[in-house]
Amino acid sequence: MATYEVFLKKDGRDEFRHAGALDAANDDLALVLARESYLRRAEGNRLWLVRRDNLIIAGEDFVEPNTDKPHRHHDGSAVAAHRKATRESKT
Repeated sequence: MATYEVFLKKDGRDEFRHAGALDAANDDLALVLARESYLRRAEGNRLWLVRRDNLIIAGEDFVEPNTDKPHRHHDGSAVAAHRKATRESKT
């Protein structure tokens, strides 16, 4: 048995979305099970199956250098404070 990750896409949407996972004996059976389990109510019109043992998973030590970069995700408060101070200094 292999575990498959199921991804669906509805027409008009930009990306595939993870729908769930299933276990199947082979690829053909996995396709049938995915259709019967995840497409019964027309949740999508495109289907991807990925065997879980084919996934490449990055370790925490690989991801760690990118966790401390606050300049990439800011709420704009520093820019707003700078603009406010600039306005106040001109008056």
